[in-house]
Amino acid sequence: MCGIVGAIGPGKDQIVGRMTAALVHRGPDDSGFYRDSQISLGHRRLSIIDLETGAQPLSDPSGELTLVCNGEVYNSPELRRQLSARGHQFKTLTDVEVILHLYREVGADCVKHLRGMFAFALWDSRVGTLFLARDHMGQKPLFYHQSGDHFLFASEPKAILASGLVDPVPNLDTLWHYLSLRFVPKDLCFFEGIQKLPAATTLTRSTGETTIRRYWTPDFGNKLTDSEQDVEQQLDTLLQETVQCHLLSDVPVGAFISGGIDSTTIAGMMANAVENRVPAFSIGVEDKTFDELPLARRVAAKHNLDLSERVVTPDLVHLMPTLVHHMDEPSDPFGIGVYLVSELASQQVKVVLGGDGGDEILGGYDRYLGQRLVDYYCLLPRLLREQVFGRMASMLPETFGYKSMAQKAFWLQSMSRFDGGERYAHSLGILRFHGEAKNQLFTSAAKQRLGPEHSADWVLEHFDADNVTELLDRMLYSDLMTRVPDHGLVVTDRMSMAHSLEVRSPFMDHHVVEFAARIPTRMKIKGLKLKYLLRKVAARYLPEELVWLRKKGFGFPLGRWMRTDMLNFVRNLFRESRFAQAGIFDGDYMNLLLEEHASGKVDHNYRLWLLSNLEIWYRLYVENASVESLRDETQRLAAE
Repeated sequence: MCGIVGAIGPGKDQIVGRMTAALVHRGPDDSGFYRDSQISLGHRRLSIIDLETGAQPLSDPSGELTLVCNGEVYNSPELRRQLSARGHQFKTLTDVEVILHLYREVGADCVKHLRGMFAFALWDSRVGTLFLARDHMGQKPLFYHQSGDHFLFASEPKAILASGLVDPVPNLDTLWHYLSLRFVPKDLCFFEGIQKLPAATTLTRSTGETTIRRYWTPDFGNKLTDSEQDVEQQLDTLLQETVQCHLLSDVPVGAFISGGIDSTTIAGMMANAVENRVPAFSIGVEDKTFDELPLARRVAAKHNLDLSERVVTPDLVHLMPTLVHHMDEPSDPFGIGVYLVSELASQQVKVVLGGDGGDEILGGYDRYLGQRLVDYYCLLPRLLREQVFGRMASMLPETFGYKSMAQKAFWLQSMSRFDGGERYAHSLGILRFHGEAKNQLFTSAAKQRLGPEHSADWVLEHFDADNVTELLDRMLYSDLMTRVPDHGLVVTDRMSMAHSLEVRSPFMDHHVVEFAARIPTRMKIKGLKLKYLLRKVAARYLPEELVWLRKKGFGFPLGRWMRTDMLNFVRNLFRESRFAQAGIFDGDYMNLLLEEHASGKVDHNYRLWLLSNLEIWYRLYVENASVESLRDETQRLAAE
């Protein structure tokens, strides 16, 4: 796990020095540089494989190809044997050296042979070509900037900003879409002039020309025809094999565990695959509505995991600047837990396995089942839904708890006004900003500067694709092409790397994703049972009473805190709103949302959290405030 940077153009050596320094947290163990007349490359290293000779940048024996890579290639032992048999000579024992030799043989198609998580840059001095690539699911990040004679790339936007060539100007189109979708779509970034290289995509830069190509897409056709029992066994076998190859490491590997079946099933498979006790890490909260520690303890006891746990009472106001700094965009409530458990794990290990992606590939979210419920609800006459049930729903008291009855009724009523892909796109951001709410938040002047795209189009592009047919598959495919690489994996990467911790996600292995896509939908959701087939597999590794529990999800009582502990902070933050001062947001509407929440009228906690994060983001990047000064500032705002 590392941080990588590179620069082409005037002043490249000094630029790469500044960029590399901005990524120390991604690789605190070492740094390395490559320079020639055309390019400079930088690398920050977190030593995990080949601790002695695995430093980067790494060149092939001829010295013509040079690589900087962030990530792991899990099938490197097999590739190394194949390449050695064909006469290739290796200089190190590091896993990523196989990329150099594969590129020598097949060029840009080398990515099709790799199984792992990676973002890399390969410089071919023979022809002056720079080749960038990201892994199939986008587990590892890569951003770039091009203008005039300059081309820059880096693992995080903050490193490109450190170059001094890009001003931190907010990208309003990105902001508009993020407020609805909860993710930054495709190649967009929160900063003007910086682009994201999408997942499963390569970029070739040669003689000043840039070519971008997607090399892989999950295939939801060719469904399995085996019996449910056989498919269950195949999934179990594949996951065991995937966990085994994800253990590739020269340092100890631990596990995240919660009360859910994804991470705990992975941990159970790890325990069966290794001789030593697996270090496991879990956090809880004092509010028993959200606490998952009791469930994690049961799993740890069953598999004799060496469990480290912590009950957290986070000072979110004080923590927010740090979260935003590492995200380079607004932090997400779910990311708070990742940040805190990563902090705990980093005190003992450099690598952990987690359960990211299990819900998105095997049907684990309530909204997948909820779409069917909305179909039934829509059989009622529209007038009855709106005039009778709609009014009844609006009268339900808000408890500000996790998935309260008022929230569920609001969700059902809102979803019934849409159908197909529009409904699913709307469901992704129902608790954030859609339609009229977004129009009221943005000023007229700001809206005139926006592009023509509708936020839903980013989801509809995949929901309505020709390669998927059934409703559940359409939702899963949409998530795999949007929310997973552009939100969930982003949060995991940034919040773990904030503590120099590598998180590996076996469910995001592209072999597992491909297999899951072929599983018939009736085995993913059966009746009212979400993630049915995975639960059948999980029953082999988990205490029986945990297997069929409803998904709970880790979280904090933000809704309640924003009416109590955090209320003064948010109120004062909005009073000094930078987005209102810049003419982007309507300050009166921001305050209206806060007062509706404070009075108990509507639970706006997700919207308020997002707007608060944006205010911190603006101060941190646009105004260039330090994290330390912003911690002091947030304390002042909370105390006033």
